[in-house]
Amino acid sequence: NPTNDGKSIRLVFPELTEERRLNLSKDVKKKGEEAKIAIRNIRRDGIEHFKKMEKAHEITEDDLKTLEDDIQKLTDNFTKDIDKHIDDKIKDILTV
Repeated sequence: NPTNDGKSIRLVFPELTEERRLNLSKDVKKKGEEAKIAIRNIRRDGIEHFKKMEKAHEITEDDLKTLEDDIQKLTDNFTKDIDKHIDDKIKDILTV
């Protein structure tokens, strides 16, 4: 029950159960996977855009290859960051 002393409201939350911790960690993994899917979709859209530019002779084949490599590096970096954040958050959740 919330308590109000006139200046602040105090809320008491029960400790997380092991089952609730496991469910929260599953949710974190799910959200992380959704984020990685979004990043891969952005990569796909970017590569498609550059391929259209190459077909229209706006960029060279070498430029296309360089841009694809750059996009892949960015994708890999963001995916690693997401994996790190997922692991850190799961450790936080599962720590009693």
